[in-house]
Amino acid sequence: MAEAGEPSTALILVDVINSFFREGMPNFYPQVVETLEPLRLLLAKARKEGRIVVHAVERHYPGFDDYEWRKLPRHHFIGDDDAAFFPGFEPGGTREIVCDKRRYSAFFATDLALFLNEQKIERVVIAGVKTNVCIRATAQDAFANGFEVFVPREATNSN
Repeated sequence: MAEAGEPSTALILVDVINSFFREGMPNFYPQVVETLEPLRLLLAKARKEGRIVVHAVERHYPGFDDYEWRKLPRHHFIGDDDAAFFPGFEPGGTREIVCDKRRYSAFFATDLALFLNEQKIERVVIAGVKTNVCIRATAQDAFANGFEVFVPREATNSN
């Protein structure tokens, strides 16, 4: 929990799923393994301190059209292995939620800003993949929604 006078902080883990982190999956890239230990440390610290942890994960509805298919191959269908949480990063505990997203930003067309505001969160730490895509979009929308934003360099990267 936040100390007196310290802004309340939540951790947002973005797309820590098999597709990016498991070798042989469609979006895996070798440099991503460099983020695993920093991500583990962030998650452990957030859990130890009783912080809210948001698992923001891209997931699409199987069998339905999606605007992304005009630009990207079909991916991350609900229930598919590529959209499953990477081992060790599954939600666990009463202070963790899953925020399914269908676009790059965890805030776009989700209730994440509403939820965080209801919990009196003022600051977000955003980590995961990819820096130039989903991390950037989530950070920009977090700022636009009035949150103080931190992106730990060691806990995000891109190919």
